Amino acid sequence: MNALTDLWHSGAGRSVDPELSVVVPLYNEHEVLPMLHERLTRVLRSQGITYELVLVDDGSQDATSDMLDTLAASDQAVTAVFLSRNFGKEAALTAGLQQSAGQAVIVMDADLQDPPELIPQMLLAWRNGADVVNMRRRSREGESFLKRASAYCFYRVLNAVSEVDIPADTGDFRLLSRAAVNALDLVVERKRYMKGLFAWIGFPTVEIEYDRPARAAGASKWDYLSLIGLAFEGITSFSIAPLRLATISGLLIALGGVLFTLWIVVKTLVLGDPVQGYPSMISLIAVLGGAQLLAIGVLGEYIGKTYFEAKRRPVFLIRNVVRRGQPRQATAWAGQPITTKEPYAANY
Repeated sequence: MNALTDLWHSGAGRSVDPELSVVVPLYNEHEVLPMLHERLTRVLRSQGITYELVLVDDGSQDATSDMLDTLAASDQAVTAVFLSRNFGKEAALTAGLQQSAGQAVIVMDADLQDPPELIPQMLLAWRNGADVVNMRRRSREGESFLKRASAYCFYRVLNAVSEVDIPADTGDFRLLSRAAVNALDLVVERKRYMKGLFAWIGFPTVEIEYDRPARAAGASKWDYLSLIGLAFEGITSFSIAPLRLATISGLLIALGGVLFTLWIVVKTLVLGDPVQGYPSMISLIAVLGGAQLLAIGVLGEYIGKTYFEAKRRPVFLIRNVVRRGQPRQATAWAGQPITTKEPYAANY
C-alpha cells in the first residue's frame, strides 16, 4: 500500500473522502458477518485504495448488532449504521447509500453470494468510464429449481411491462459512481424498488457476468411470500400495465356479456326456447365477480402506494451511526443539518 492508503487505515487524514464505499445491509447475519468482513478487508487492502465499509443493521434480533459494534470499534474503515427497527432491505440500502462518502459505491448482500473477489473487475470498469457496473448472474448455486424459474420469469415479465429497461438476472450487487449515487438522492419516493431505481437513473452502464455461489452461512430471510410482495412492488413501481390489463379485461368481459345477451334474445325470439341454465348463470356471475374483485385489488395496490407517498413518512429512522469508533451527528437527505435528537430520519 502507498503512503496515503497507510495514513487512511491508521485513522489519520480522514477528512478526505475514500475512493470506495461498500454498502452492505444486514439482518440477523451474525453467522456470516466475520467472514464477510475478513474477505472484504483482504480484497480491498490488496487494491491499495482508501475505502470504507458501510454496514447497515436493519433492526437485527440476533447478535449482529453487538458484533457490528465490536467491528466499528476495532476497524477504522467500518461505518456502522443502526436503524431503529427492521425497515426492510430497500430502506437499509437507501440508508447505506446516504451514509456513504466514496467516489464509487458498491452495493452487495451480506451472505457472500456476491463474491468480494469480483470487486477489482468492478473498479476497473468504473475507472474506464462506467457510472454503473451491473453484476449479472450467469448461474445460481444453492437455490431450488422453483426459485430460479420464478426469478427468471419475473425479470422477463417486469421488463415486458416496465417503462424502463431493468437488467434481467441482476440483483443489488453493483457499483455506482458518486454521480449516480447523487442522482438516486434526488428520488423522493417512499415505497422503493431499488433494482428499478438503479436502472431508472439511466447512467452509462457496463455489465459483468458471474457465477453466483451458494450462501456462505445462515439462512435466507426471503420466503416466497416476501418475494411475491417484492415482485408486486417492482411491477407497480415501474408500470401501470396491470391497470391497463384490468381495463382491457373489463372491456372484453363486457363485450362478451353483450354478445351472450344478444344470443339469448335471438334464440328466444327465433327458436322459442325458454331461458334455461341457472348453473351457467351462477358460473357467469362468479366469473364476473372475480374479475371485478381482481380489478379492484389492482387498483387498490396503486391507491395504497399513493396513500403511503402522501403521508411522507421517512424511508427509515437511524438510531445511531458509528464512524471511526465515534458517534457522529445526523444529516438529512438533502445534506442539511437537522436539529432533532436521535432517533433521526433520512427524509427521502
